[in-house]
Parts: sequence; C-alpha cells; structure tokens
Amino acid sequence: MHYGTVIPARFLERPNRFIARVDSADGELICHVKNTGRCRELLVPGAVVYLERAENPNRKTAYDLIAVEKGGLLVNMDAQAPNRVFGEWAEAGGFLPDIRAVRPEYSYGASRIDFCLETARGAHLVEVKGVTLEENGHARFPDAPTERGVKHLHELRHAVEQGLSASLVFIVQMEGMRDVSPNDGTHPAFGAALREAAAAGVGVRAFTCTVKPDSVAVSGEIPVIL
Repeated sequence: MHYGTVIPARFLERPNRFIARVDSADGELICHVKNTGRCRELLVPGAVVYLERAENPNRKTAYDLIAVEKGGLLVNMDAQAPNRVFGEWAEAGGFLPDIRAVRPEYSYGASRIDFCLETARGAHLVEVKGVTLEENGHARFPDAPTERGVKHLHELRHAVEQGLSASLVFIVQMEGMRDVSPNDGTHPAFGAALREAAAAGVGVRAFTCTVKPDSVAVSGEIPVIL
C-alpha cells in the first residue's frame, strides 16, 4: 500500500490518544494519530515521525501521523494499514494460491471477522492483527489489553470446530523481527485464547513488512512463538 504526500516531523507530545503535537518544517502542527493504542515506547519526545497530508482540505487536522523512527527502526503505526496491506497481498495470491474472492468485514457469529477468503477449497476466515511493539528484535502483541482480540479468537476457534478453516494473521509493521509472541505480561487472556485457538486448529501466522515513510508491503514470514 502507498500513501500520498508524506512529510517528516519531530514528535512533541500526545495530549490525548487521538492527536499529537509535532514540529515540522512548516512550524508546529496538530495532527491526527492513526492508532489509539498506547504506543508509549514509540511516541517519545524528539522522535522522528512521518505525516500524511489528509485528502480532505476542510478537516480540522491537516495531517495523519502514520510512522515513527525507533532508533534505527522505522515502524508504521497506522492502525488501518495491516488490513489494507493484507487485503492487497491476499488478492494477489500471496496468502492462499487459489484465491477467488476477498471479502472484507465478514459477519460471523457475533463478530465481524476482517476477511473471508473464497478459494476452490471453500471459505477461509482471517482475522488480522497489526503489531508495533518490539523488544530486542522480537515482536509482541498486544501492547495493551484487547478484549476484542480475545473475542475474535473465540469466534475463529468456533468456526474451525464447525468445520471451516480460519487463521489469525499478525502483520508486523516493521522489518527485521525474529519472531512474534503473545504479550502475556500485558494481557494474559489474549495469550491463553491464542494458544487455545491454535490447539483447536486455527492457523496462526506472522509476516513482517518492508516499511518506508510512504509505503508498506508484506516481505516475509516469521515464526509465531506460542
């Protein structure tokens, strides 16, 4: 996926989870943060961030904060990017080779699952989770408790028990990670639900991305450590 006009800036502060103050070549700006997660290890004062100019000229905030440099690592933190990246990749046959249709926001049970992939072998449900938390070259999910994520895992497990196929896919929004594992210290219930889902037959896979200030694309698969 590609962004439009992207400019660099320096992060100053995040008054609330929706907006940030940054210092750019055009002076101080208030921008929208495209991730309502904590991101405390990413958005630190002085960090280089990247902003995309909004297409709507009448919007209150003219830019969206989409990426940040963490040391020498560029992390895309746009919460909408993982689904867009996966959707484009899946449509091109990257995830399953015999793809016939990609249906986003698929209603199943009491949830909306991110994708239903139609293949020659039948339907395959996919829930996508974007990963921005990194610890010494290892990716972790989640960075904050996610009851919604636990609910989705229960739905995927139920789908498999009913005879469907399903996967939980981690899209790691950075390069160079060795593996992904559940962040049990932050949300043990998610880790437990992930292990139960995997034991029931839900596929659990993770893919890193090539990240540039103005683009994100799946680059390769890495192990998931349960």
